[in-house]
Amino acid sequence: MRRSRGLTAALALSLAGAGTAIGLVLIPEASAITQPVAFTADNLPTWQPNGIVWAMAEANGTVFAGGTFSAVRPPTGGAGAEQEAVNFVALDAATGAPTSCKLSFTIGDGSATVRALTVSKDKKTLYAGGYFAAVNGTPVNSVAAIDIATCTPKASFHPKFPATVRALVASDSTLYAAGDFSTVEGSARQRFAAVDATSGALKPFVANADEPGRALQLSNDGKNILLGGDFFTVNGSQSHALAVVNATTGAVTKTYGTIPSMSVIKSITADATGYYTGAEGTGGFDGRVALATDFNEKWRDQCLGATQFVLPYDGVLYSSSHAHNCTSEGEFPDGKRHFLLAQNTDWASGQAPAPVGGFVRSPGKLGWHPTANDGLGEGIGPRVMAIAETGATKYMWVGGEFTLINGKAQQALTRFASTGDVGAPTTPVASVSSVKPGEVQVRWRASYDADDNKLTYRIYRNGSATPIATVSANSLEWLRRQASWTDATVKAGVSYSYRVTATDAAGNTSALSATVSVSVPATVSAYPNQVREDGANLYWRYDDVVSPYVADSSVSGNTSGIQLNAPALRQTPGAVTGASTAMGFNGTSQQVYSDHRQTVGSSYTLETWFKTNSTRGGKLLGFGTNQDRNSNLYDKHLYMTNTGRIFFGVNPGSTKTVSTGLLDTYNDNKWHHVVATQGPAGMALYVDGQSKGTLNVTGSQAIEGYWHVGGDNLAGWPSRPTSNFFAGQIDETAVYPKVLTEAQVKNHYNLAKAATDTVSKVTATEDTYINQGAPSTAYGASASLAVRGTSAYETYLRFDIPAAPAGQVLKSASLQVKTTTVASAGTTDTVSVVPVTGTWSGAGTTFNSKPTLGTTPLGSFAGVPDGSAVQSTPLDTTALSAVLGSSYSLGLTSTGTNPLWIWSSESTAVDAKPQLTLTFGAK
Repeated sequence: MRRSRGLTAALALSLAGAGTAIGLVLIPEASAITQPVAFTADNLPTWQPNGIVWAMAEANGTVFAGGTFSAVRPPTGGAGAEQEAVNFVALDAATGAPTSCKLSFTIGDGSATVRALTVSKDKKTLYAGGYFAAVNGTPVNSVAAIDIATCTPKASFHPKFPATVRALVASDSTLYAAGDFSTVEGSARQRFAAVDATSGALKPFVANADEPGRALQLSNDGKNILLGGDFFTVNGSQSHALAVVNATTGAVTKTYGTIPSMSVIKSITADATGYYTGAEGTGGFDGRVALATDFNEKWRDQCLGATQFVLPYDGVLYSSSHAHNCTSEGEFPDGKRHFLLAQNTDWASGQAPAPVGGFVRSPGKLGWHPTANDGLGEGIGPRVMAIAETGATKYMWVGGEFTLINGKAQQALTRFASTGDVGAPTTPVASVSSVKPGEVQVRWRASYDADDNKLTYRIYRNGSATPIATVSANSLEWLRRQASWTDATVKAGVSYSYRVTATDAAGNTSALSATVSVSVPATVSAYPNQVREDGANLYWRYDDVVSPYVADSSVSGNTSGIQLNAPALRQTPGAVTGASTAMGFNGTSQQVYSDHRQTVGSSYTLETWFKTNSTRGGKLLGFGTNQDRNSNLYDKHLYMTNTGRIFFGVNPGSTKTVSTGLLDTYNDNKWHHVVATQGPAGMALYVDGQSKGTLNVTGSQAIEGYWHVGGDNLAGWPSRPTSNFFAGQIDETAVYPKVLTEAQVKNHYNLAKAATDTVSKVTATEDTYINQGAPSTAYGASASLAVRGTSAYETYLRFDIPAAPAGQVLKSASLQVKTTTVASAGTTDTVSVVPVTGTWSGAGTTFNSKPTLGTTPLGSFAGVPDGSAVQSTPLDTTALSAVLGSSYSLGLTSTGTNPLWIWSSESTAVDAKPQLTLTFGAK
């Protein structure tokens, strides 16, 4: 079929909402990973210490790691034997294996440790700092210089640092040190000092601080040094945790007063555009700050989780931490720990947001997300990072306290490369629905890939090997919004099946999603269609068949839900007349929460149905700042008291509620419809289509958060129930970005009880086929059936067809079959569906005794693709209307030579049995 250029353009879906065209979209040539991320999240085999790595540096393709350990061993399953490595190991950046360079950092009393490593600009000298007295027996005092070419300590370099050195940085002529010391070479140097890079002689640089130093960074012009640590003063000037001093004298050139007192700066790094700090705090600031080249702050990332190291590379800032709460950045709420993250080093020109609380938010997180764990020692996880290059390949090395990487055992060291992405995205979880003729909405929870945030999804219909549509959508580990596509080429009364795959930028493709099927209605489903038409941007119908995904059936909201603690699925009967189901909640731990952070405007409507006999109350629907934990801030909610009263509440500074009366209770185990609105006219509450009260309050709590159904915090609210969680059934939850009128509310209530089409699915009660090549054989017990013209196979199906419900007639009918798993199950021939006019039985019918077939087709399959999949074709409604309420037989026949193989009613495969889908509706 020839397509116009206009239609081809319409097929290029990059999905913010739903599309309606079909076709195969050409995908741009894939890069290895989603830019600007430079490394895969697939860790490479790397030798591992038996302790903690505190410091790393790189030179000429070799990575140096220092810490507190005594040996290194091969990666799990790798060749080789454990080797002695006393607080230091040199490794080949490309292989991850130890080199021939062996250095032992020791001390007579106590435990030696290496806490800092840096390399001279000419890449010839490695400087080490920590707490140690000798390197390979050569006496030193917590700082050493190593000749990289010979792997030997320089005996002439031995400045005396009497306490732990925690950071080092080198200029052409000077080595700067930070740590716990108060003297160097017997001269007062409190926490920061500078020595000659060649001789180790003390320099006149003085930057005395009152608490330990932990981080150093030479300014890009070499004129200043950025200091980080625990301190509150430098050379008597007030400046907590961060300061800038003259690189020659140590005189203070810039102070800072915006780092909270309980926080310390652990890391400072630089690129050509500025400087980056990583902070750790106790109830303070745990995140990252970006400074411009003039040392003024550009943005601040206030994620909580003890940032240990920051490393800018090619426009991306990589960080190691155990970030567990990025609420302040509009990202994930307090919960699981995220150990390795990436974000752009700066906002694009003109895109930086306005300051909030005096600080500009950081650029959002990118799609790079290797996993780790807390590990040993302090349980911090990753502590340090370094980048090495070998040929055209770049390697990101990570060291720390972790004992797991990407869920597998790996201690203290790991590495990632710029090539070789081999991890496929997770398999999409798909859902499908149809509420009006000519339209099917295919939805799926976005997949997750640890190094690709932009994935390509392909939708396959009825088992075809060619996708019917291709869609791109973004996702992160903590932000997996629903994606969707609308098939506008379907026919009323026909069943369709769909599967979805996800592909990353390197071409790695997930498995196909589980098959989801839907029958297209012959007429509009009044209630859900009206909810969509009235503008819901969240619509959870609870017809889902698998956990944990709850599909959003709104036109373009794509705000899916996540089931927490396995609520009961597909509870019947639902609130709305017809086939829709509800979800059951246990009243103690179960809920559904939305999967992306958002804000709610000043005008909105909440709507849901519920049924319960609980006397413990609970939240029905509300908005809060967390997902799977109790929200700290929460309002815009509907909740039930112990006595069954309904409250609608907001908190613009204090709690404001509208409620049903003292005797107006709804825990009577019947379905009830509740709607709450807030807008310029204030608050309103409706139950079962009737107004229950209003309140002239237009404000609510201005928070970013998530929608919750079935539970969340209710502390501090009037008539608080015994339980935060609701026990009962909930159905048809919708949120609108506007106020529904009273007339619209009443219309929704009435439509839910209105007559609707009835869909009956009837499985074959008996089936068989005949084979001309075995004319005396009966196949009534076979798990598969066959159709071919020459030499002949014919299939016969018997159905007990129900009578039409009272007041209804047959509006559409279709036959559904499923091809078997044999390689050539499909056919290129047309298979006709005809009435069987003769008698037959599964046990006794053979080719020699086959029944007579009618000559007028009731429907046909115009070719069926190979691959096991559900296939459906419309049948003549008039002909089937005449046989309602009887046993009726259909035959499948063709005139071609290419056979079709389908499952029989004896098969145990899912959706395998032949069935009729009959839609009955009003005359």
